[in-house]
Amino acid sequence: MKYTLFFSDKCPDTPAFVQKLQDKNIDYQEINITDSMPNLKQFLKLRDNRDEYNSVKEAGSVGVPSLLIDDGRIILSLSELEEL
Repeated sequence: MKYTLFFSDKCPDTPAFVQKLQDKNIDYQEINITDSMPNLKQFLKLRDNRDEYNSVKEAGSVGVPSLLIDDGRIILSLSELEEL
């Protein structure tokens, strides 16, 4: 499977999420949404068109870190990540 991690190096939740990916030996492509406008736009296009992010947006959160899996699933929390 292919994994894509959308994250921000400014987000306090990112280090624990990355550590869990490393602990599970999951290889992933990194997209830091705060590195460039194209990265941010790519993430916003995903976030704004997927129901999985509705509760995140309603809570006033951004939605990172999040892991996109090539089978269409999106992982938004450590507990979901644990199930992989």
